[in-house]
Amino acid sequence: MQPTSLTVDDVSYDTLAATIDHSLLRPQLTSDDIIQGCAIAMRYRVASVCVRPADVSLASRELEQSEVAVGTVISFPHGDSVTETKVFEARRAIEDGAVELDMVMNIGSLLSGDDTRVEADMRGVVEAAAGEAIVKVILENAYLTDDQKVRACHLAESAGADYVKTSTGYAPSGATLDDLRLMRRSVGPKVKVKAAHGVRTLDALLAVIEAGADRCGATATAAILDDYLERVGA
Repeated sequence: MQPTSLTVDDVSYDTLAATIDHSLLRPQLTSDDIIQGCAIAMRYRVASVCVRPADVSLASRELEQSEVAVGTVISFPHGDSVTETKVFEARRAIEDGAVELDMVMNIGSLLSGDDTRVEADMRGVVEAAAGEAIVKVILENAYLTDDQKVRACHLAESAGADYVKTSTGYAPSGATLDDLRLMRRSVGPKVKVKAAHGVRTLDALLAVIEAGADRCGATATAAILDDYLERVGA
């Protein structure tokens, strides 16, 4: 990450915490890990947790008395499920308590030039969410050219997505500042941008926010926000 001109003096704790989706997606996490992760999310008052689909019910119970939203992933991490499967995943996640859905687009279809299929796939999940959950479309930028990233942003906006997101965290690279700036330019003001993969420090979080990110997936939530509190002398 390049240095940022945004500093801790420019952002309040609540504003910074509200950009973080605390990520609990590693395959080896136990139920106790999910419970502990939800406790961290509540303690630091972040925007949401993003858990594996099988953990949505557990996270919903743990966070029931908090303001932290429950999110999950759809067709993660490859995006290659058929649309009907993605729609089922979305509906089941909402039934289990999810109010944010991070879906992986059909990467292969975009690379094949089948934009109609890509948009229909996104739209299927957006319609399944039906106002009950926000939808973030993961582009997986590591596999895309800049032109393809722009196309994917346009398709996601046309499909009604609420966010475009850089990465799953399972590709060779993740969020870059150039990508975030490109994505911000490629969608209208109603569509937000989420950074993911590689944002592990406070300075990195400030940099992606300055580059246009509204949300950021993070596993180092406690370290990032503790650093903020130390710097401001709280």
